[in-house]
Amino acid sequence: MTAQATPRHRVSTTTAQMRDLVDAVSDASVWSMDPTEAGATLVELTRLAAQVSALQARVAAHADTIHVGEEVGASSAANWLAHQTKTTRAAAYGAVRLGHDLEQHSMTREALAAGDIGVEQARVVIRWVDRLPTDLGAQVREKAEAHLLAEARHHDAKALGRLGRRLWEVIAPEEADAREAEILQRQEAAALRACSVTMVDDGDGKTRGRFTLPTYHAAALRKMLMALAAPKHVAATQGPGVERRPGPEALGRALCELIERYPVDRLPQAGGVNATVVVVIDEDTLTGRLEKAGILDAGDQISPGMARRLACEAGIIPAVLGGNSVPLDLGRRSRYHTEHQRIAMFLRDRGCRAEGCDRTAGLHAHHQQHWGDGGHTNLDDGASLCAWHHTLIHDPAYVTTYLPTGKIQFHRRT
Repeated sequence: MTAQATPRHRVSTTTAQMRDLVDAVSDASVWSMDPTEAGATLVELTRLAAQVSALQARVAAHADTIHVGEEVGASSAANWLAHQTKTTRAAAYGAVRLGHDLEQHSMTREALAAGDIGVEQARVVIRWVDRLPTDLGAQVREKAEAHLLAEARHHDAKALGRLGRRLWEVIAPEEADAREAEILQRQEAAALRACSVTMVDDGDGKTRGRFTLPTYHAAALRKMLMALAAPKHVAATQGPGVERRPGPEALGRALCELIERYPVDRLPQAGGVNATVVVVIDEDTLTGRLEKAGILDAGDQISPGMARRLACEAGIIPAVLGGNSVPLDLGRRSRYHTEHQRIAMFLRDRGCRAEGCDRTAGLHAHHQQHWGDGGHTNLDDGASLCAWHHTLIHDPAYVTTYLPTGKIQFHRRT
């Protein structure tokens, strides 16, 4: 173990002794434990971990109060602890915050110190008690805390959180329904603010992501995916005898099917075109005479097989420049580019043409020579711009230069 310099305080010496005791059995074999002893020991170790966490939190809060780490320029005791122990700052700040919280909740501190509850349960109890109005009085708040601690003996942190929402049934039953409705409304508003989706292309044909959704929308999405992943639906769409996939893969496949099946006419328009992905393939590839990758309007590539499969399930717009099937040049008769013109323009430009801009979605069709100044509504006079740069190009504070590369350079006037 790493010894501390001459421990004097009882907590310090006890910590050193615990380290020594654990070191003594760190390499001990556990294979000879029977199921009963292994289970009992595992429970006791869990309770011991809770007790140690309570002690750590108390010391962390004290370290924060006396500004440990200040002598080496640390901005806080939590940052100092994270650096010293190589834990995350979130974990270090969590320990400090828990210590301060336990100072205000003696019953929860005692339960955690005794190993009767875990750290997650302690945080849930503290969170719900702290959400009670401060004017309720100490006696009512203590009653609420005692109730949740009693429930913690029978429920894990997640279930305890649900019980915390119904805390008013214990302290003020006549107000419980109204208070729960208020809590739910507040949670739903916070969930909408927290909505997020992140997607990152790993460069190997896959995109990974994370999302945060309100409970209702997540429940609705789960039901949609479960319906699409149901064995009956899979058998109906892929034929009998299809091997059942594990849960996460089945839901992932279902999400792909949901995306492909969503009706495009229900989508809002972005830049005058329905927010759909455009796939560019040669006619020979479409008919199977040539194997050549398909190109998405965002610049990504897909296999010829997928391109042909998508073509079987979607309308095909022939993007043939100058072809008879698509009026690509409206001259001066119309100010706005048609959908086919916009698709052809987006396919040509592969994103916003502003220099340094990498946006490929929600593009606008811009007249390089303003239509009001005699510009024509055709591909030669059109340029794809994102909403930001389309606004900027009409801002008199900026001068634009059309470069030989096809990009558009912006300069603020001096």
